[in-house]
Amino acid sequence: MNGHVIPHTPFAVDFWRSRQCDLTGTRLFFLTHMHADHTSGLSPSWKHPIYCSEVTAKLLICKFDITPALVRPLAVGESHILPLDETGQETMTVTVFDANHCPGAVMFLFQGYFGSIFYTGDFRYSPEMFDHEVLANRQSIDVLYLDNTYCSPECKFPSRTEATQMIKDIICRHPGHDIVLGVSSNALGKEDMLVELAMTFQTWVVVTPQRLETLKLLELPNVFTDREDGRIWVTLKYQITRKNIERWNQERPTIAIIASSLYAGLDGISHVHVVPYSDHSSYRELHEFVSRLKPRSIIPVV
Repeated sequence: MNGHVIPHTPFAVDFWRSRQCDLTGTRLFFLTHMHADHTSGLSPSWKHPIYCSEVTAKLLICKFDITPALVRPLAVGESHILPLDETGQETMTVTVFDANHCPGAVMFLFQGYFGSIFYTGDFRYSPEMFDHEVLANRQSIDVLYLDNTYCSPECKFPSRTEATQMIKDIICRHPGHDIVLGVSSNALGKEDMLVELAMTFQTWVVVTPQRLETLKLLELPNVFTDREDGRIWVTLKYQITRKNIERWNQERPTIAIIASSLYAGLDGISHVHVVPYSDHSSYRELHEFVSRLKPRSIIPVV
């Protein structure tokens, strides 16, 4: 589970162990996004307010059946003053930034008596993040909780725009083929890329009924279906096996594209293409982000 009770404060981020939080006096809970490794422990029985983005709030109520009154959406790009005690005498400022990771994913900047704490959750760095006036004119950051998923010099991969173009080029070279697109999660992520592929190739994108339900909540363009009438099929990358590739090609010409920056196993095999598409920051991007933010200390999230 990727989450923390923030020391010397009454709040936690992506942390849902009620008993431990009761022992530490934690009162405020923040959710960066809806991926399973950040929601582990959440259930309909949760009794505390949860602060998150407006998109995540909608998904949270639907997927976890959380009591709507407990879900407190915060507008992205804005600063919010929240009470830290029951009387409201002690407050903190929370600024919410787009994490550039998946729909609804955000980063939090907490400022109060405890200093200045920046929590990235999962994020894909973009230089435009520093266009926000709070970051452009910021004071020092005391603690940075950093998404260190790919914090290694070996982790080099292209931008998502470049990776999407690589996928388009592969599809263009196989005009008579169906496309099986392997992803890490069938729940949430890579929606922008899927919409762009659907628009470019004028085809439905076939997803599971469960994912289609989520996509409808996101109010994306009408390019997704759970019926078998699209050229592009989304599946979990572990389902792309030699046996399945052979079976798919017995039915009709098919190629598989694995959109992942961390994958090995079937690359180099006929009909399989691996494209380094990532919703996390590369090592170079992490280095640039930290160099610009200049935190006094760093705590890894992963």
